[in-house]
Amino acid sequence: MANYYSDHPEIGFYLNHPLMARIVELKEKGFADAKEYDYAPVDLGDAIENYKQILDITGDVAANIIAPNSESVDLEGPHLENGRMIYASKTYENLDATRKAGLWGVSMPRRYGGLNLPNAVFSMLSEVISAADAGFQNIWSLQSCIDTLYEFGSEEQRQKYIPRVCEGEGMSMDLTEPDAGSDLQRVMLKATYDEKEQCWRLNGVKRFITNGDSDIHLVLARSEEGTKDGRGLSMFIYDKRQGGVDVRHIEHKLGIHGSPTCELTYKNAKAELCGSTRMGLIKYVMALMNGARLGIAAQSVGLSQEAYNEGLAYAKERAQFGEKIINFPAVYDMLSRMKAKLDAGRSLLYQTACYVDVYKCLEDIQRDRKLTAEERAELKKYQRLADAFTPMAKGMNSEYANQNAYDAISIHGGSGFIMEYKSQRLYRDARIFSIYEGTTQLQVVAAIRYITNGTLLGIIKEMAQGEVSEAMQPLKARVEKLIAVYEEALAHVKELGDQAVHDFLARRLYDMTCELVMSLLIIGDASRAPELFQKSANVYVRMTEEDVLGKAAYIKNFTADDLDSFKAAEPEAEEA
Repeated sequence: MANYYSDHPEIGFYLNHPLMARIVELKEKGFADAKEYDYAPVDLGDAIENYKQILDITGDVAANIIAPNSESVDLEGPHLENGRMIYASKTYENLDATRKAGLWGVSMPRRYGGLNLPNAVFSMLSEVISAADAGFQNIWSLQSCIDTLYEFGSEEQRQKYIPRVCEGEGMSMDLTEPDAGSDLQRVMLKATYDEKEQCWRLNGVKRFITNGDSDIHLVLARSEEGTKDGRGLSMFIYDKRQGGVDVRHIEHKLGIHGSPTCELTYKNAKAELCGSTRMGLIKYVMALMNGARLGIAAQSVGLSQEAYNEGLAYAKERAQFGEKIINFPAVYDMLSRMKAKLDAGRSLLYQTACYVDVYKCLEDIQRDRKLTAEERAELKKYQRLADAFTPMAKGMNSEYANQNAYDAISIHGGSGFIMEYKSQRLYRDARIFSIYEGTTQLQVVAAIRYITNGTLLGIIKEMAQGEVSEAMQPLKARVEKLIAVYEEALAHVKELGDQAVHDFLARRLYDMTCELVMSLLIIGDASRAPELFQKSANVYVRMTEEDVLGKAAYIKNFTADDLDSFKAAEPEAEEA
C-alpha cells in the first residue's frame, strides 16, 4: 500500500540532521514528560522512533485518503450558505481522518493535549500532506497559528484554546484587507474596548482570508484611535462560538480549490486581546508570518515531489518514435533538474526548520527559567540564522514548485493540458505559493540585508569549510570558485552606491546566494547518503554554475545609467 512518507526515504533522512539531537534535548526538557505521559519519549532514540511512527501514520492517511479525495475536492470546492462557509464534502472526510489519527495541535506541549513535535517534524508532516493535496494542507497546517497564541497569549488563553486545536478545531490568521495586502501597516479593521462588557469589539472587513470561517481566528486590528501605521495595531483572538463574523464572499480561484479563501465582515464581534496592545504587527504578526512562510516552503516541497513523481511515471510509460520518452535527452534533462531542485530545496527547508527549532525551544525554556550565557548566545545565533534562511526557503521552494509543475506538464505534452491528468491541478495549485504569505519579491526584500551586509557570505564561507566525502570534493571545489565570483559581484553592487540599482539587482543576488547555500547543503547530504543525493548534487552544482556565472556577468557589466533602459515609462506625477 502506498505511503507518502516511507515511499520517499529522502524525507526521513533529515530526522538524522546534525542539529536533531540538540533539538530533541531542548524540546523534551530532560524528558520530564515521560513520568506523566506514557506516550512521551524517554531518550533521543525513542523520540526519533516516535517521529517516524507519526510520519508513517500521516503518510498512510495522505496516500490512501487525502490523495484519492483530491480530485473530488478540486471539482467541488467550498461554497457559501447563509453567511457560512461549507467545505467540499470530501474535505470533511480528510478532517475526520486527520483528527482520528491525532494529527492536530501536534506542536503543542502535552499538557494541553499536543504531541510536542519540533518544527522540523511538523514541516515533514506538512510536506507529506501537501503532496496529497496542497489545498487541504492549507487548512490543516493553519493549526500552527496556535504557536503564536502559545507564545504571546496568557495562560488562561492557552488553556482555553490550545486543547480545542489539539482536538481538531481549525484556525485562521485574519490579516489582509481590501486596501491592505502586503502593506499591513494600512490595516483599518477597528478594535474598540467595550467597558460595559469588559471585552474588545471588532468592526470592519477582512479579505483573502485562508480558511476564513475557522473556529479560532487571530486578527490584526487597529486598537489605537487616530493612528495610521503599524504602531497602532494589536492582535486579537476571535472565537467563532461568540458570533459577530459572517462570510460575505468565497473567492473563485485558479487553484487550491479545497482551501476556502474568504471575505469576512466583522460586526461588533467580541474578541480577546492577545499579548500587549500596539505590538500586533511589530512583533506578533512577524512571528506568525515567519511560521507561515516555513509552512509554504514545506507545502512547495510536497507539491514539487508530486510533480516529479507524475513526470517520471509518465515518461517511463509514454513511447514515441518507438522508444520510451524517458530515454530522450530533452526529457531526462528536465527530470534530473526537477529532482535536483526538489532535493536541494528540501535540504534548505529542513536546515531552516532546525534553526527555527533551536531558538524557539530556547525561547520556551526562557519562560520557565533564566538562560545561561551559553544558551543566550545559542539563541541569538540560531535566531539570526533562522531570520536569514526563512525568506530563502520560502522564496526558492515556491519558485521551484512552480517550475517543477510546469515541467511536469511539458513532459506530459498535450496530455498535461487535459483536465483528467493530475499535472494540470499541480500547476494551478503551485501558482499561489510564490504569492501568498509574501511574494518572492518580498522574500528578496527580507533576505537582502543579510546579503548586502555580508552575513550570508560569511555563512556560505563557513559552510564551505565543512568536511565532505572524497566523491564530493570535486563538486565542492567548483562551488568554492563560484563563491569568489559571487563575492566580486556583491562588491560591485556595493561600489555602485545607488539604492535603485541595489533594488534592481537584488533578485539576482538573492538567487545566487540561495543557490550557493543549497549547493553546499546538497553536497553535504550526498556525502552522508550518496545513494539518495549524489545524482542531484552533481546536477544542482552544474545548474548553480550556469546561473551564478551568468548573473555575475550581468551584474559586473551593469551601471547606474543602464537602469533607464528598463523603465517602462516615465513615472506619473502623484495627484495633489
